[in-house]
Amino acid sequence: MIDLHYWPTPNGHKITLFLEEAGLPYTIHPVDIGKGEQFRPEFLAIAPNNRMPAIVDHEPLGGGAPLSIFESGAILVYLAEKTGRFLPADAVGRYDAIQWLMWQMGGLGPMAGQNHHFNIYAPEKIPYAQERYVRETARLYGVLDKRLADRDFIAGDYSIADMAAYPWIVPHEAQGQKLEDFPNLKRWFDAIAARPATVTAYAKGKAVNDGSKPMTDEQRQNLFGTPAKN
Repeated sequence: MIDLHYWPTPNGHKITLFLEEAGLPYTIHPVDIGKGEQFRPEFLAIAPNNRMPAIVDHEPLGGGAPLSIFESGAILVYLAEKTGRFLPADAVGRYDAIQWLMWQMGGLGPMAGQNHHFNIYAPEKIPYAQERYVRETARLYGVLDKRLADRDFIAGDYSIADMAAYPWIVPHEAQGQKLEDFPNLKRWFDAIAARPATVTAYAKGKAVNDGSKPMTDEQRQNLFGTPAKN
């Protein structure tokens, strides 16, 4: 059994996407970041950077005592290795997927996050910052669109690279982006949105959010996103 310490943000959705695809048993332990629960000592014991998601695997790869892992990219690699799924076994394919996972961790996620901050949450609107991060988000969308021009998924078959990137594209409207401007990305996005595991993962995220403090539809869309509807 895996304990998932989670809140339904893009980084949280990455892990539920994997767990639902792989059919691994897990229990969600909500970490309400709006209430500052990520700073609780019991959470910091497994996630010292006070960021969710984090997991505790009670049946870890290799056996032994329960294993805790923080950072969404590390969790995805661990789960892929534990299950033997969603990460190619050959060295070339493996590092192709891992490099695109790192692209998301170092580029798409942080830049889209700054986009959200300066355009939605910053108490003072700074046009330079707003324009900078909208442009950089568009550039990264373009990189992904080009990558997907001759393949269905980022690294061949559906992999942890796709699971990492997709949740950061879900709130594209809040990022000032139009998927119609990136036709290869849009085709990829729609295909992932239609996967049963994606539908289930986002439904569970909505249930976690609905069980917390009241939030307007607009706030929910901006913060969590919703999967595309076909």
